[in-house]
Amino acid sequence: MKDEFPDMGGPAAGAARAPGLPPAADRATFQAELDKLRVREKAHTREGDAIAAARRRLPMVEVDASLALTGPRGPLTLREAFEGRRQLIAYYFMWHDGHPAAQQCEGCTWCAGQVTELSYLHSRDITYAVFCQGPYDESSRYRDFMDWDMPWYSAQDSVSRLLSPPRRPGMMHLVCYLRDGDRVFETYWTTLRGVEEMDYSYALMDLTLYGRQEAWEDSPAGWPQQCTNTRTSAGPPAWPPVPEWPAGRPIPQWSRLAAGRCDDLAAGP
Repeated sequence: MKDEFPDMGGPAAGAARAPGLPPAADRATFQAELDKLRVREKAHTREGDAIAAARRRLPMVEVDASLALTGPRGPLTLREAFEGRRQLIAYYFMWHDGHPAAQQCEGCTWCAGQVTELSYLHSRDITYAVFCQGPYDESSRYRDFMDWDMPWYSAQDSVSRLLSPPRRPGMMHLVCYLRDGDRVFETYWTTLRGVEEMDYSYALMDLTLYGRQEAWEDSPAGWPQQCTNTRTSAGPPAWPPVPEWPAGRPIPQWSRLAAGRCDDLAAGP
């Protein structure tokens, strides 16, 4: 959904001059410095390929294919969530029971909202689904408010077994599964910054001069770093940072409100 505002702006919108600038150079000097960086970028890409190759050689562990989920048509099993495909990627969405939409997880909202085109995954015999760690009725209203259409299930009844130690139920996780006939195996999992594999927004920010504009980044003095993860106290044009959770909202909720969508998770639309 596009932001329905005349000036979408940003934290520095309207500033007379950028808050921090690198030195200006001629094209040849700029390209020479970029060429040096490109060597590191290519090494980073090759190392990523090598890590992916090692990931494909991990052993796998069997999980109970009959573990219970809840979907739009009621109960189903983990095996049924594959939708007949051989592989399944499940994003485990954190959930705050009984909390309004504004107080749901901004990180999980960021992750889940990135995956909008599933045909590429389907062409490789992969199903993608969100396994919410809260109740189906309440959490599916959040999916509807956000206007998402990916498969969405509640894993609340089985999450302690699906995310057995060293995983921590209640945290975001990305888990990959393989189906061999009626048997299901787990082949990979990650959490915390590992879930950035789902994202393109941060990846694009990382290409820009100011990066993510968050306080933890290694940036030159004078670079803007006032942004607060993926939650703000208002929408465009200012996008003011939040003082502390649960102030504000996950960033993409602002355009849904502007479009007139209902974010009452108790009553629904």
